[in-house]
Amino acid sequence: MKLTVYNKEGKDTGRTVELPEDIFAIEPNEHSVWLDVKRYLNAQRQGTHKSKERSEMSGSTRKLHRQKGTGGSRKGDINNPLYRGGGRVFGPRPRNYDIQVNAKVKRLARRSALSSKASAGSIIVVEDFSFEAPKTSAFRTILSALKVDDKKPLTITAEYDKQLYLSCRNLPTASIAPAKDLNTYQILKAGVLVISESAIAHIKENCA
Repeated sequence: MKLTVYNKEGKDTGRTVELPEDIFAIEPNEHSVWLDVKRYLNAQRQGTHKSKERSEMSGSTRKLHRQKGTGGSRKGDINNPLYRGGGRVFGPRPRNYDIQVNAKVKRLARRSALSSKASAGSIIVVEDFSFEAPKTSAFRTILSALKVDDKKPLTITAEYDKQLYLSCRNLPTASIAPAKDLNTYQILKAGVLVISESAIAHIKENCA
């Protein structure tokens, strides 16, 4: 599929670029997308949650009263989970939430997400641009010229560009990522993809 290439002023350059159909025009595989998004979100979890169980509580282990003859129920120590301040029954413990997903499934998920954006007309190709110094207002001006500043744009660059990253960092709805670090969750979360012209080859390499 062919897309028009725009410059950073939002004007048509008169050139077009060919997007690989095996990446941007496939039938999306929803299950692979679900698996990869689940893998990504699980990896964000710290898994450091912990609560004290009965044996870990600080308190006397003295039996509260004798077993029989009181007319009341049987009672152990004060750390009983049934009592206020006692331990917790089967409380959370530190764990690793990571799940393994095959590399082929990850690539299929990325291609599916990119194809969904392409079919929805949510991809814009722009000429490569950079800044000599971080400038958030200049980055916002480019997004505004492309008419995507209110659509949660994800700008995809060929390589990591520190100046562009710092320029985009303070924009609450915009994000930026190099093509090699692109993941399914980022693609789906974005409202529109702004792809730099030179990043297309890197996307093809990352998703093939």
